[in-house]
Amino acid sequence: MTATDTPAVRQPAEWDRHDCVWSAWPSHADLWVEDLEPARAEVAALFTAIADVDASGTPRGEALKILACDDEAVSSARLALTKTGAEIVPATFGDIWLRDTAPIFVRGEKGLRGACFTFNGWGGKYVLEGDDGVAAFVAKQAEVPAVINDWVLEGGSVDVDGLGTALTTRQCLLNENRNPNLSQADIEQRLRDGLGIEKLVWLGDGLANDHTDGHIHNVARFIAPGVVACMEPSGSDDPNTDALKAIIADLKSATDVNGRKLEVMTVPSPGRVTDEDGEVIPVSHMNFYIGNTTVVVPVYGTRFDDAAVAAIGKLFPGRRTVGLSAKHVITGGGSFHCITQQQPAVL
Repeated sequence: MTATDTPAVRQPAEWDRHDCVWSAWPSHADLWVEDLEPARAEVAALFTAIADVDASGTPRGEALKILACDDEAVSSARLALTKTGAEIVPATFGDIWLRDTAPIFVRGEKGLRGACFTFNGWGGKYVLEGDDGVAAFVAKQAEVPAVINDWVLEGGSVDVDGLGTALTTRQCLLNENRNPNLSQADIEQRLRDGLGIEKLVWLGDGLANDHTDGHIHNVARFIAPGVVACMEPSGSDDPNTDALKAIIADLKSATDVNGRKLEVMTVPSPGRVTDEDGEVIPVSHMNFYIGNTTVVVPVYGTRFDDAAVAAIGKLFPGRRTVGLSAKHVITGGGSFHCITQQQPAVL
């Protein structure tokens, strides 16, 4: 992808300062069943860490804008998040995965705006009532112009450095269940127009059994300009050994928009984690959220958790890093980064 003109908009890096973060409260008992209350406890811990309230009760992190879907969920969220200063926003949505359903906030000459894309339930797998309206709703609540992009894209499928380079996987962005009439070149051009991505680093496959078809934020993340973190296999039975090794190799041979070779940092994967039926769960430590003061890393009760949190902590010396359980959130299909969408600060 080459161009001589500067894109009209740019998606900021996640480590840039945020005005707030948008997320959602688990609201549907029929989706979460016995995991509803445990998942609520886990996301409450996530939101508390992001808010980073000091001893005087003042949030040091960032403001929380939390969607909740009905009266019971609104009341539950308000009770659980009282000390965080969260704003609970009554809303209609299918589920909590706002990384994919909310707008992607971009900056341009006219300020902040919300890039809204078509959402088709991760290739038609989970089409829930209300999810396709979340992007426009959040943009309106955020009081930013909504820019409609008439093609399918989920926020978790791209990860940016804020300077024009992004990571993605072929498994997701070139999947026929998203945009069968768009070529790779078409997608690259649309990402340039919509998010200001001038150089796309294409990786292969994501995690085994990931219903998102290989979202990039489960396998590789920019942590600074020119620096990428990814996972190395843990244990002899890691179900993602081949995919993770291929990702490391591909990243080490990649360059950014300025022609700089990427510096690749690795952290331990969670290894093999299975459900009660023995099926591999697509767990990842890469699904962390970079808040203003705090990086929150999902952990799953494995022997590799502590090492992964410590390794990620070294990547963010200016922030505190905490590991929090996501064992119940993952039963819904995602983790901490999946449920968050940051709103960058106005410059």
